[in-house]
Amino acid sequence: MSSDYARISLASDRTIAVSEYGSKTGEPVFFCHGWPSSRTMAELTDTAARELNLRIISPDRPGIRNSSLHPERKLLDWPPLLAELADKMHFDHFRILGVSGGAPYTLAAAWAMSERVRAVAVVSGAPPLADLDNRSGLLVLYRWLLFFYPRHRELLRYSFHAVRPLLSMKVPFRFRPLLLKLLQPCDANVLRDIAAFEACFESQRQAWRASAEGLLVDAEIYARPWGFPLEEITVPVRLWHGKKDRSFHWTLADSLGKRIPNCAARMVEGEGHYSLPIRHMHEILADLKSI
Repeated sequence: MSSDYARISLASDRTIAVSEYGSKTGEPVFFCHGWPSSRTMAELTDTAARELNLRIISPDRPGIRNSSLHPERKLLDWPPLLAELADKMHFDHFRILGVSGGAPYTLAAAWAMSERVRAVAVVSGAPPLADLDNRSGLLVLYRWLLFFYPRHRELLRYSFHAVRPLLSMKVPFRFRPLLLKLLQPCDANVLRDIAAFEACFESQRQAWRASAEGLLVDAEIYARPWGFPLEEITVPVRLWHGKKDRSFHWTLADSLGKRIPNCAARMVEGEGHYSLPIRHMHEILADLKSI
């Protein structure tokens, strides 16, 4: 895996930071990272992508880590940005893998760029939160964020900036077992692996370290309607979700999959929000490549 990254200049004086994993000569797959997270979350794909001859391109979203801030952006600003990035990298066609909070971005690109996107995979994905009548299937933190937005937006902004110094700190190794106790046992077990822990939590820390404002803009996007009908997505979609996922209950993923016409959903017994992409990445990528 590589810790190097490139800054790619786009229109309107914006730059996007990109890290790559897997095979340099493989078929391109764009990786959409979660929230709060950043591009190095894609380290989870590196070994499997090398074995499968896939080239993983993982950009920081605007305002995240090393990408320039776009304070008024909306979810549907993402497909044109991704198209411009693909043009810069000379990709006519590509696949997309989105994990957790990368789901809305992955599906928006699938909807907007059906002529270029061959297929997408969504793993442990966030559903359209603004459409939910019942939020009991969400992690408590997400319920609180939805409560505060938009009615207490300034308080939410203050809270993000207040917690930033704490969440920017690297978790000392001796304290990691305490953090893992807060998770589902299936998630805690896989995150005892140092590489998996770093891919998930160091990518979060670096995002907080760079900017609370970028993470707030990202969070607000999740709280709004996505702005396109899921029923109009025509590219093949693979939906993977663990039945022990505590961030987004598997029934939310099941409902999401039923709204997408060309979607094959797999609800995996015994896997959680983190353990599913960590344990099944080779299978996920192999399936995505086969489409």
